[in-house]
Amino acid sequence: MDKTYSPHAIEQRWYQTWEDKGYFAPGGEGAPFCIMIPPPNVTGSLHMGHAFQDTIMDALTRFHRMRGDNTLWQAGSDHAGIATQMVVERQLNAEGRTRHDLGREAFIERIWEWKAESGNTITRQLRRMGASLDWSRERFTMDAGLSEAVREVFVRLYEDGLIYRGQRLVNWDPVLHTAVSDLEVISEEEQGHMWHMRYPLADGSGHVIVATTRPETMLGDTAVAVHPEDERYRNLIGKTISLPLTGREIPVIADDYVDPEFGSGCVKITPAHDFNDYEVGRRHDLPLINIFTVDAAINANGPEKYRGLDRYEARDAIIHDLKELGLLEKIDDHKLMVPRGDRSGVVIEPYLTDQWFVDLTRDEQADGRPGGRARITLPAIEAVESGRIRFVPDNWKNTYYEWMRNIQDWCISRQIWWGHRIPCWYDEAGNGYVARSEEEAREKYKLDADVALEQDSDVLDTWFSSALWPFSTLGWPGRTQALQTWYPTSVLVTGFDIIFFWVARMVMMGQYFMQDVPFREVYIHGLVRDAHGQKMSKSKGNVLDPIDLIDGIELDALVEKRTRGLMQPQMAKKIEQQTRRDFPDGIPAFGTDALRFTFAALASTGRDINFDLGRIEGYRNFCNKLWNAARYVLMNTEGQDCGQLEEKEVELTVADRWILARLQQAEQEVIESIRTYRLDHAAQAIYEFTWNEYCDWYLELSKPVLTHPDSPAARQRGTRRTLVQVLETLLRLAHPLMPFITEEIWQRVAPLAGVAGETVMRQPFPEPDDGLVDTAAIEDMDWVMQFILGVRRIRSGYDLKPSQPLPVVLENSSAADRARLESNRHYLEFLARTESITPLAPEAEPPEAATALVGEMKVLIPLAGLIDKAAELERLAKEIEKKEQDLERVSKKLENGNFVNKAPEAVVQKEREKAEETRTALANLMAQKEKIAAL
Repeated sequence: MDKTYSPHAIEQRWYQTWEDKGYFAPGGEGAPFCIMIPPPNVTGSLHMGHAFQDTIMDALTRFHRMRGDNTLWQAGSDHAGIATQMVVERQLNAEGRTRHDLGREAFIERIWEWKAESGNTITRQLRRMGASLDWSRERFTMDAGLSEAVREVFVRLYEDGLIYRGQRLVNWDPVLHTAVSDLEVISEEEQGHMWHMRYPLADGSGHVIVATTRPETMLGDTAVAVHPEDERYRNLIGKTISLPLTGREIPVIADDYVDPEFGSGCVKITPAHDFNDYEVGRRHDLPLINIFTVDAAINANGPEKYRGLDRYEARDAIIHDLKELGLLEKIDDHKLMVPRGDRSGVVIEPYLTDQWFVDLTRDEQADGRPGGRARITLPAIEAVESGRIRFVPDNWKNTYYEWMRNIQDWCISRQIWWGHRIPCWYDEAGNGYVARSEEEAREKYKLDADVALEQDSDVLDTWFSSALWPFSTLGWPGRTQALQTWYPTSVLVTGFDIIFFWVARMVMMGQYFMQDVPFREVYIHGLVRDAHGQKMSKSKGNVLDPIDLIDGIELDALVEKRTRGLMQPQMAKKIEQQTRRDFPDGIPAFGTDALRFTFAALASTGRDINFDLGRIEGYRNFCNKLWNAARYVLMNTEGQDCGQLEEKEVELTVADRWILARLQQAEQEVIESIRTYRLDHAAQAIYEFTWNEYCDWYLELSKPVLTHPDSPAARQRGTRRTLVQVLETLLRLAHPLMPFITEEIWQRVAPLAGVAGETVMRQPFPEPDDGLVDTAAIEDMDWVMQFILGVRRIRSGYDLKPSQPLPVVLENSSAADRARLESNRHYLEFLARTESITPLAPEAEPPEAATALVGEMKVLIPLAGLIDKAAELERLAKEIEKKEQDLERVSKKLENGNFVNKAPEAVVQKEREKAEETRTALANLMAQKEKIAAL
């Protein structure tokens, strides 16, 4: 093995080998186990959330594959309708063209060309993460098979009366000219205004005051509402308002929706431009007046003088005219939540338009058949209530219930070109014919060949095809072997933010079309945040790219990457300064295994994780530790007798029996942790066993056996065998979390351990053997380690050289202590560097000495003659003075009100912890000074 661990030298080489040899394909003889990857957008690139989620899924997949389960991690990506169309439209715009210049068919062809050239970035990055997806089964939501499944589902739901076309209020993007889902709307607080307007009563008896953040929508008002119990306005109910600027009269209505305590207690109702007002309008049968074009300009329903004005131009004109008429009461500054399209960045408008919907709310259809609530929604709720689907952590089921029990009909149509086109054809009279193809439509509806038909221009919401993912990817609507084997799938790994948009819809569609749940468990993981708990965002300049963490990136390249595309020079400058401060040397290359292990160590169920570069640096050191341990093992075992021949005697030392026992316990802990989705506990168990027990203790304990000239050959064989067997098992244990380094080392160690095979990933996962849990060996080694640690603490505390032999006296030692001393003296002398170890007679007076406890026994080291008392007191005085200065500096900082009140809480807490650590260290130094002074 190379002296230095270099992840770049092994990672891509091993991944290519695994993929070329088909190791990711299912093949176990055990029970089926299947995970569906949440299909990443074809336009996307790997971000920290993906990397975290994919680490979890890959760890589960590798674990079950090694356990012998028939394991499939289904690969695939999503066509990302709006995002992909925007990418290609920008390319055309750069050429001075639009999609309309090409026409629909040519534009779609251009998108397919883009996908072939540039649409696989994220799948290449998934490979860099070590994701062992079965790429031979990779699917795309626009491939032929999935497109067939989408058409089949649409037609069946339509024929069952569960899809309809109607005019409803939707989120409308005025730039993209399409309805968008709630997930594609980002609402953030912005500074705006609240306009208070006077609406005159039609009978001239006065006016009411209404307030709005969108005064332009008043042109579409169809009522003013007050609370039915509001004494101030009870006499106005039933009267009419003369709506300013429009020449229309609108009624005053009573509705519980109105909050009498907010504003004036009078609310303007605009059913065609506000979701809450839409519901009020339905209750009171109010007209719906749409005043906007698809561009959010005033249409023909508005007064002539405002027609054609952009919504914000119209706002300015309306405010001006109200002032002129004396109808503007006041304008207040007001913070409000502004909904913007996540792709276009423009403010989204509630807009009244004809769309296709899935019925999720009706109890009964017009023909008496059960409606969508009974046939789709309630069965999806029952699936979780009955326990057929289990959320991990369990509390997320409440979020699921909340949305499902307040669900609205699902708007599934989008006014773009890239996507699954609605399978409905229209004749010249506007009659629609839903079918799987135009030919089927003509046959089904008995249409003559001379009847001209044109397919609906809308496409389906991307989430519609994603809702079918667990069964469409396995070959539905065909009855494939894959579908029979892996449906229902085992577990869905996802973030809480798409419980509504994806999880719930998969449950609904799976129940309806497969008559079974799509997965047995839903593991909800947290979000990846920065080291201070802040959400990662480009505007904050705190985004980390997982590939940069794997490969490393120089400072200037990192600055350029973080400031690219920022329009505001001031923000770019701020982010540049912050980046240069936080990463003065850029980001070093940590490698994939260190990144994966960091994610695993932070993966406590359901909680957000704060990603600190200090953690990944620590786990890169862990990789180095494992590498160096393997080099030690190989140097002491390659070409040696490792006890594999049955005819040769093998003797196991107490240290051998101890490490084998602890390995069984570690195996049990790792298995249980992975089964319960506690990858953090699994990582901790692997880390502690590897670093603290195998490397720091067992490798050191093996040295006196292997190097002492009087060691029996059988004992040396036993220790060599234990070295390679434990390391080989440990590599299998850690493989799901750290696939590359474990494979590289395993290839060298496995033959020495008598294990045959081409790859560690196809080896069985370790199973604990209770027969190897030697409790006596564990107790003996615990005594030995406490003894050695006690001596080391004294040596460190009194600044004694590591190589200096120390005399040790044992006070209050029992017969068991003395027996352990004799059987383990070689370990104590070698690792504690003792000159002598002498049990004190019961009647003897103990010497003045530094003390450590091992159970009831005291380990004494007489310091007389070992230290220069004056020099040691002088050294301690200097250390005490420095600690006092440190404590004073931190204390002053914490006493500063400006710092405590203005600094981030995480920073303040760090200073508090530093102060407490300094106080503890100072107290220890003072106690040590007193002891030495007493000598």
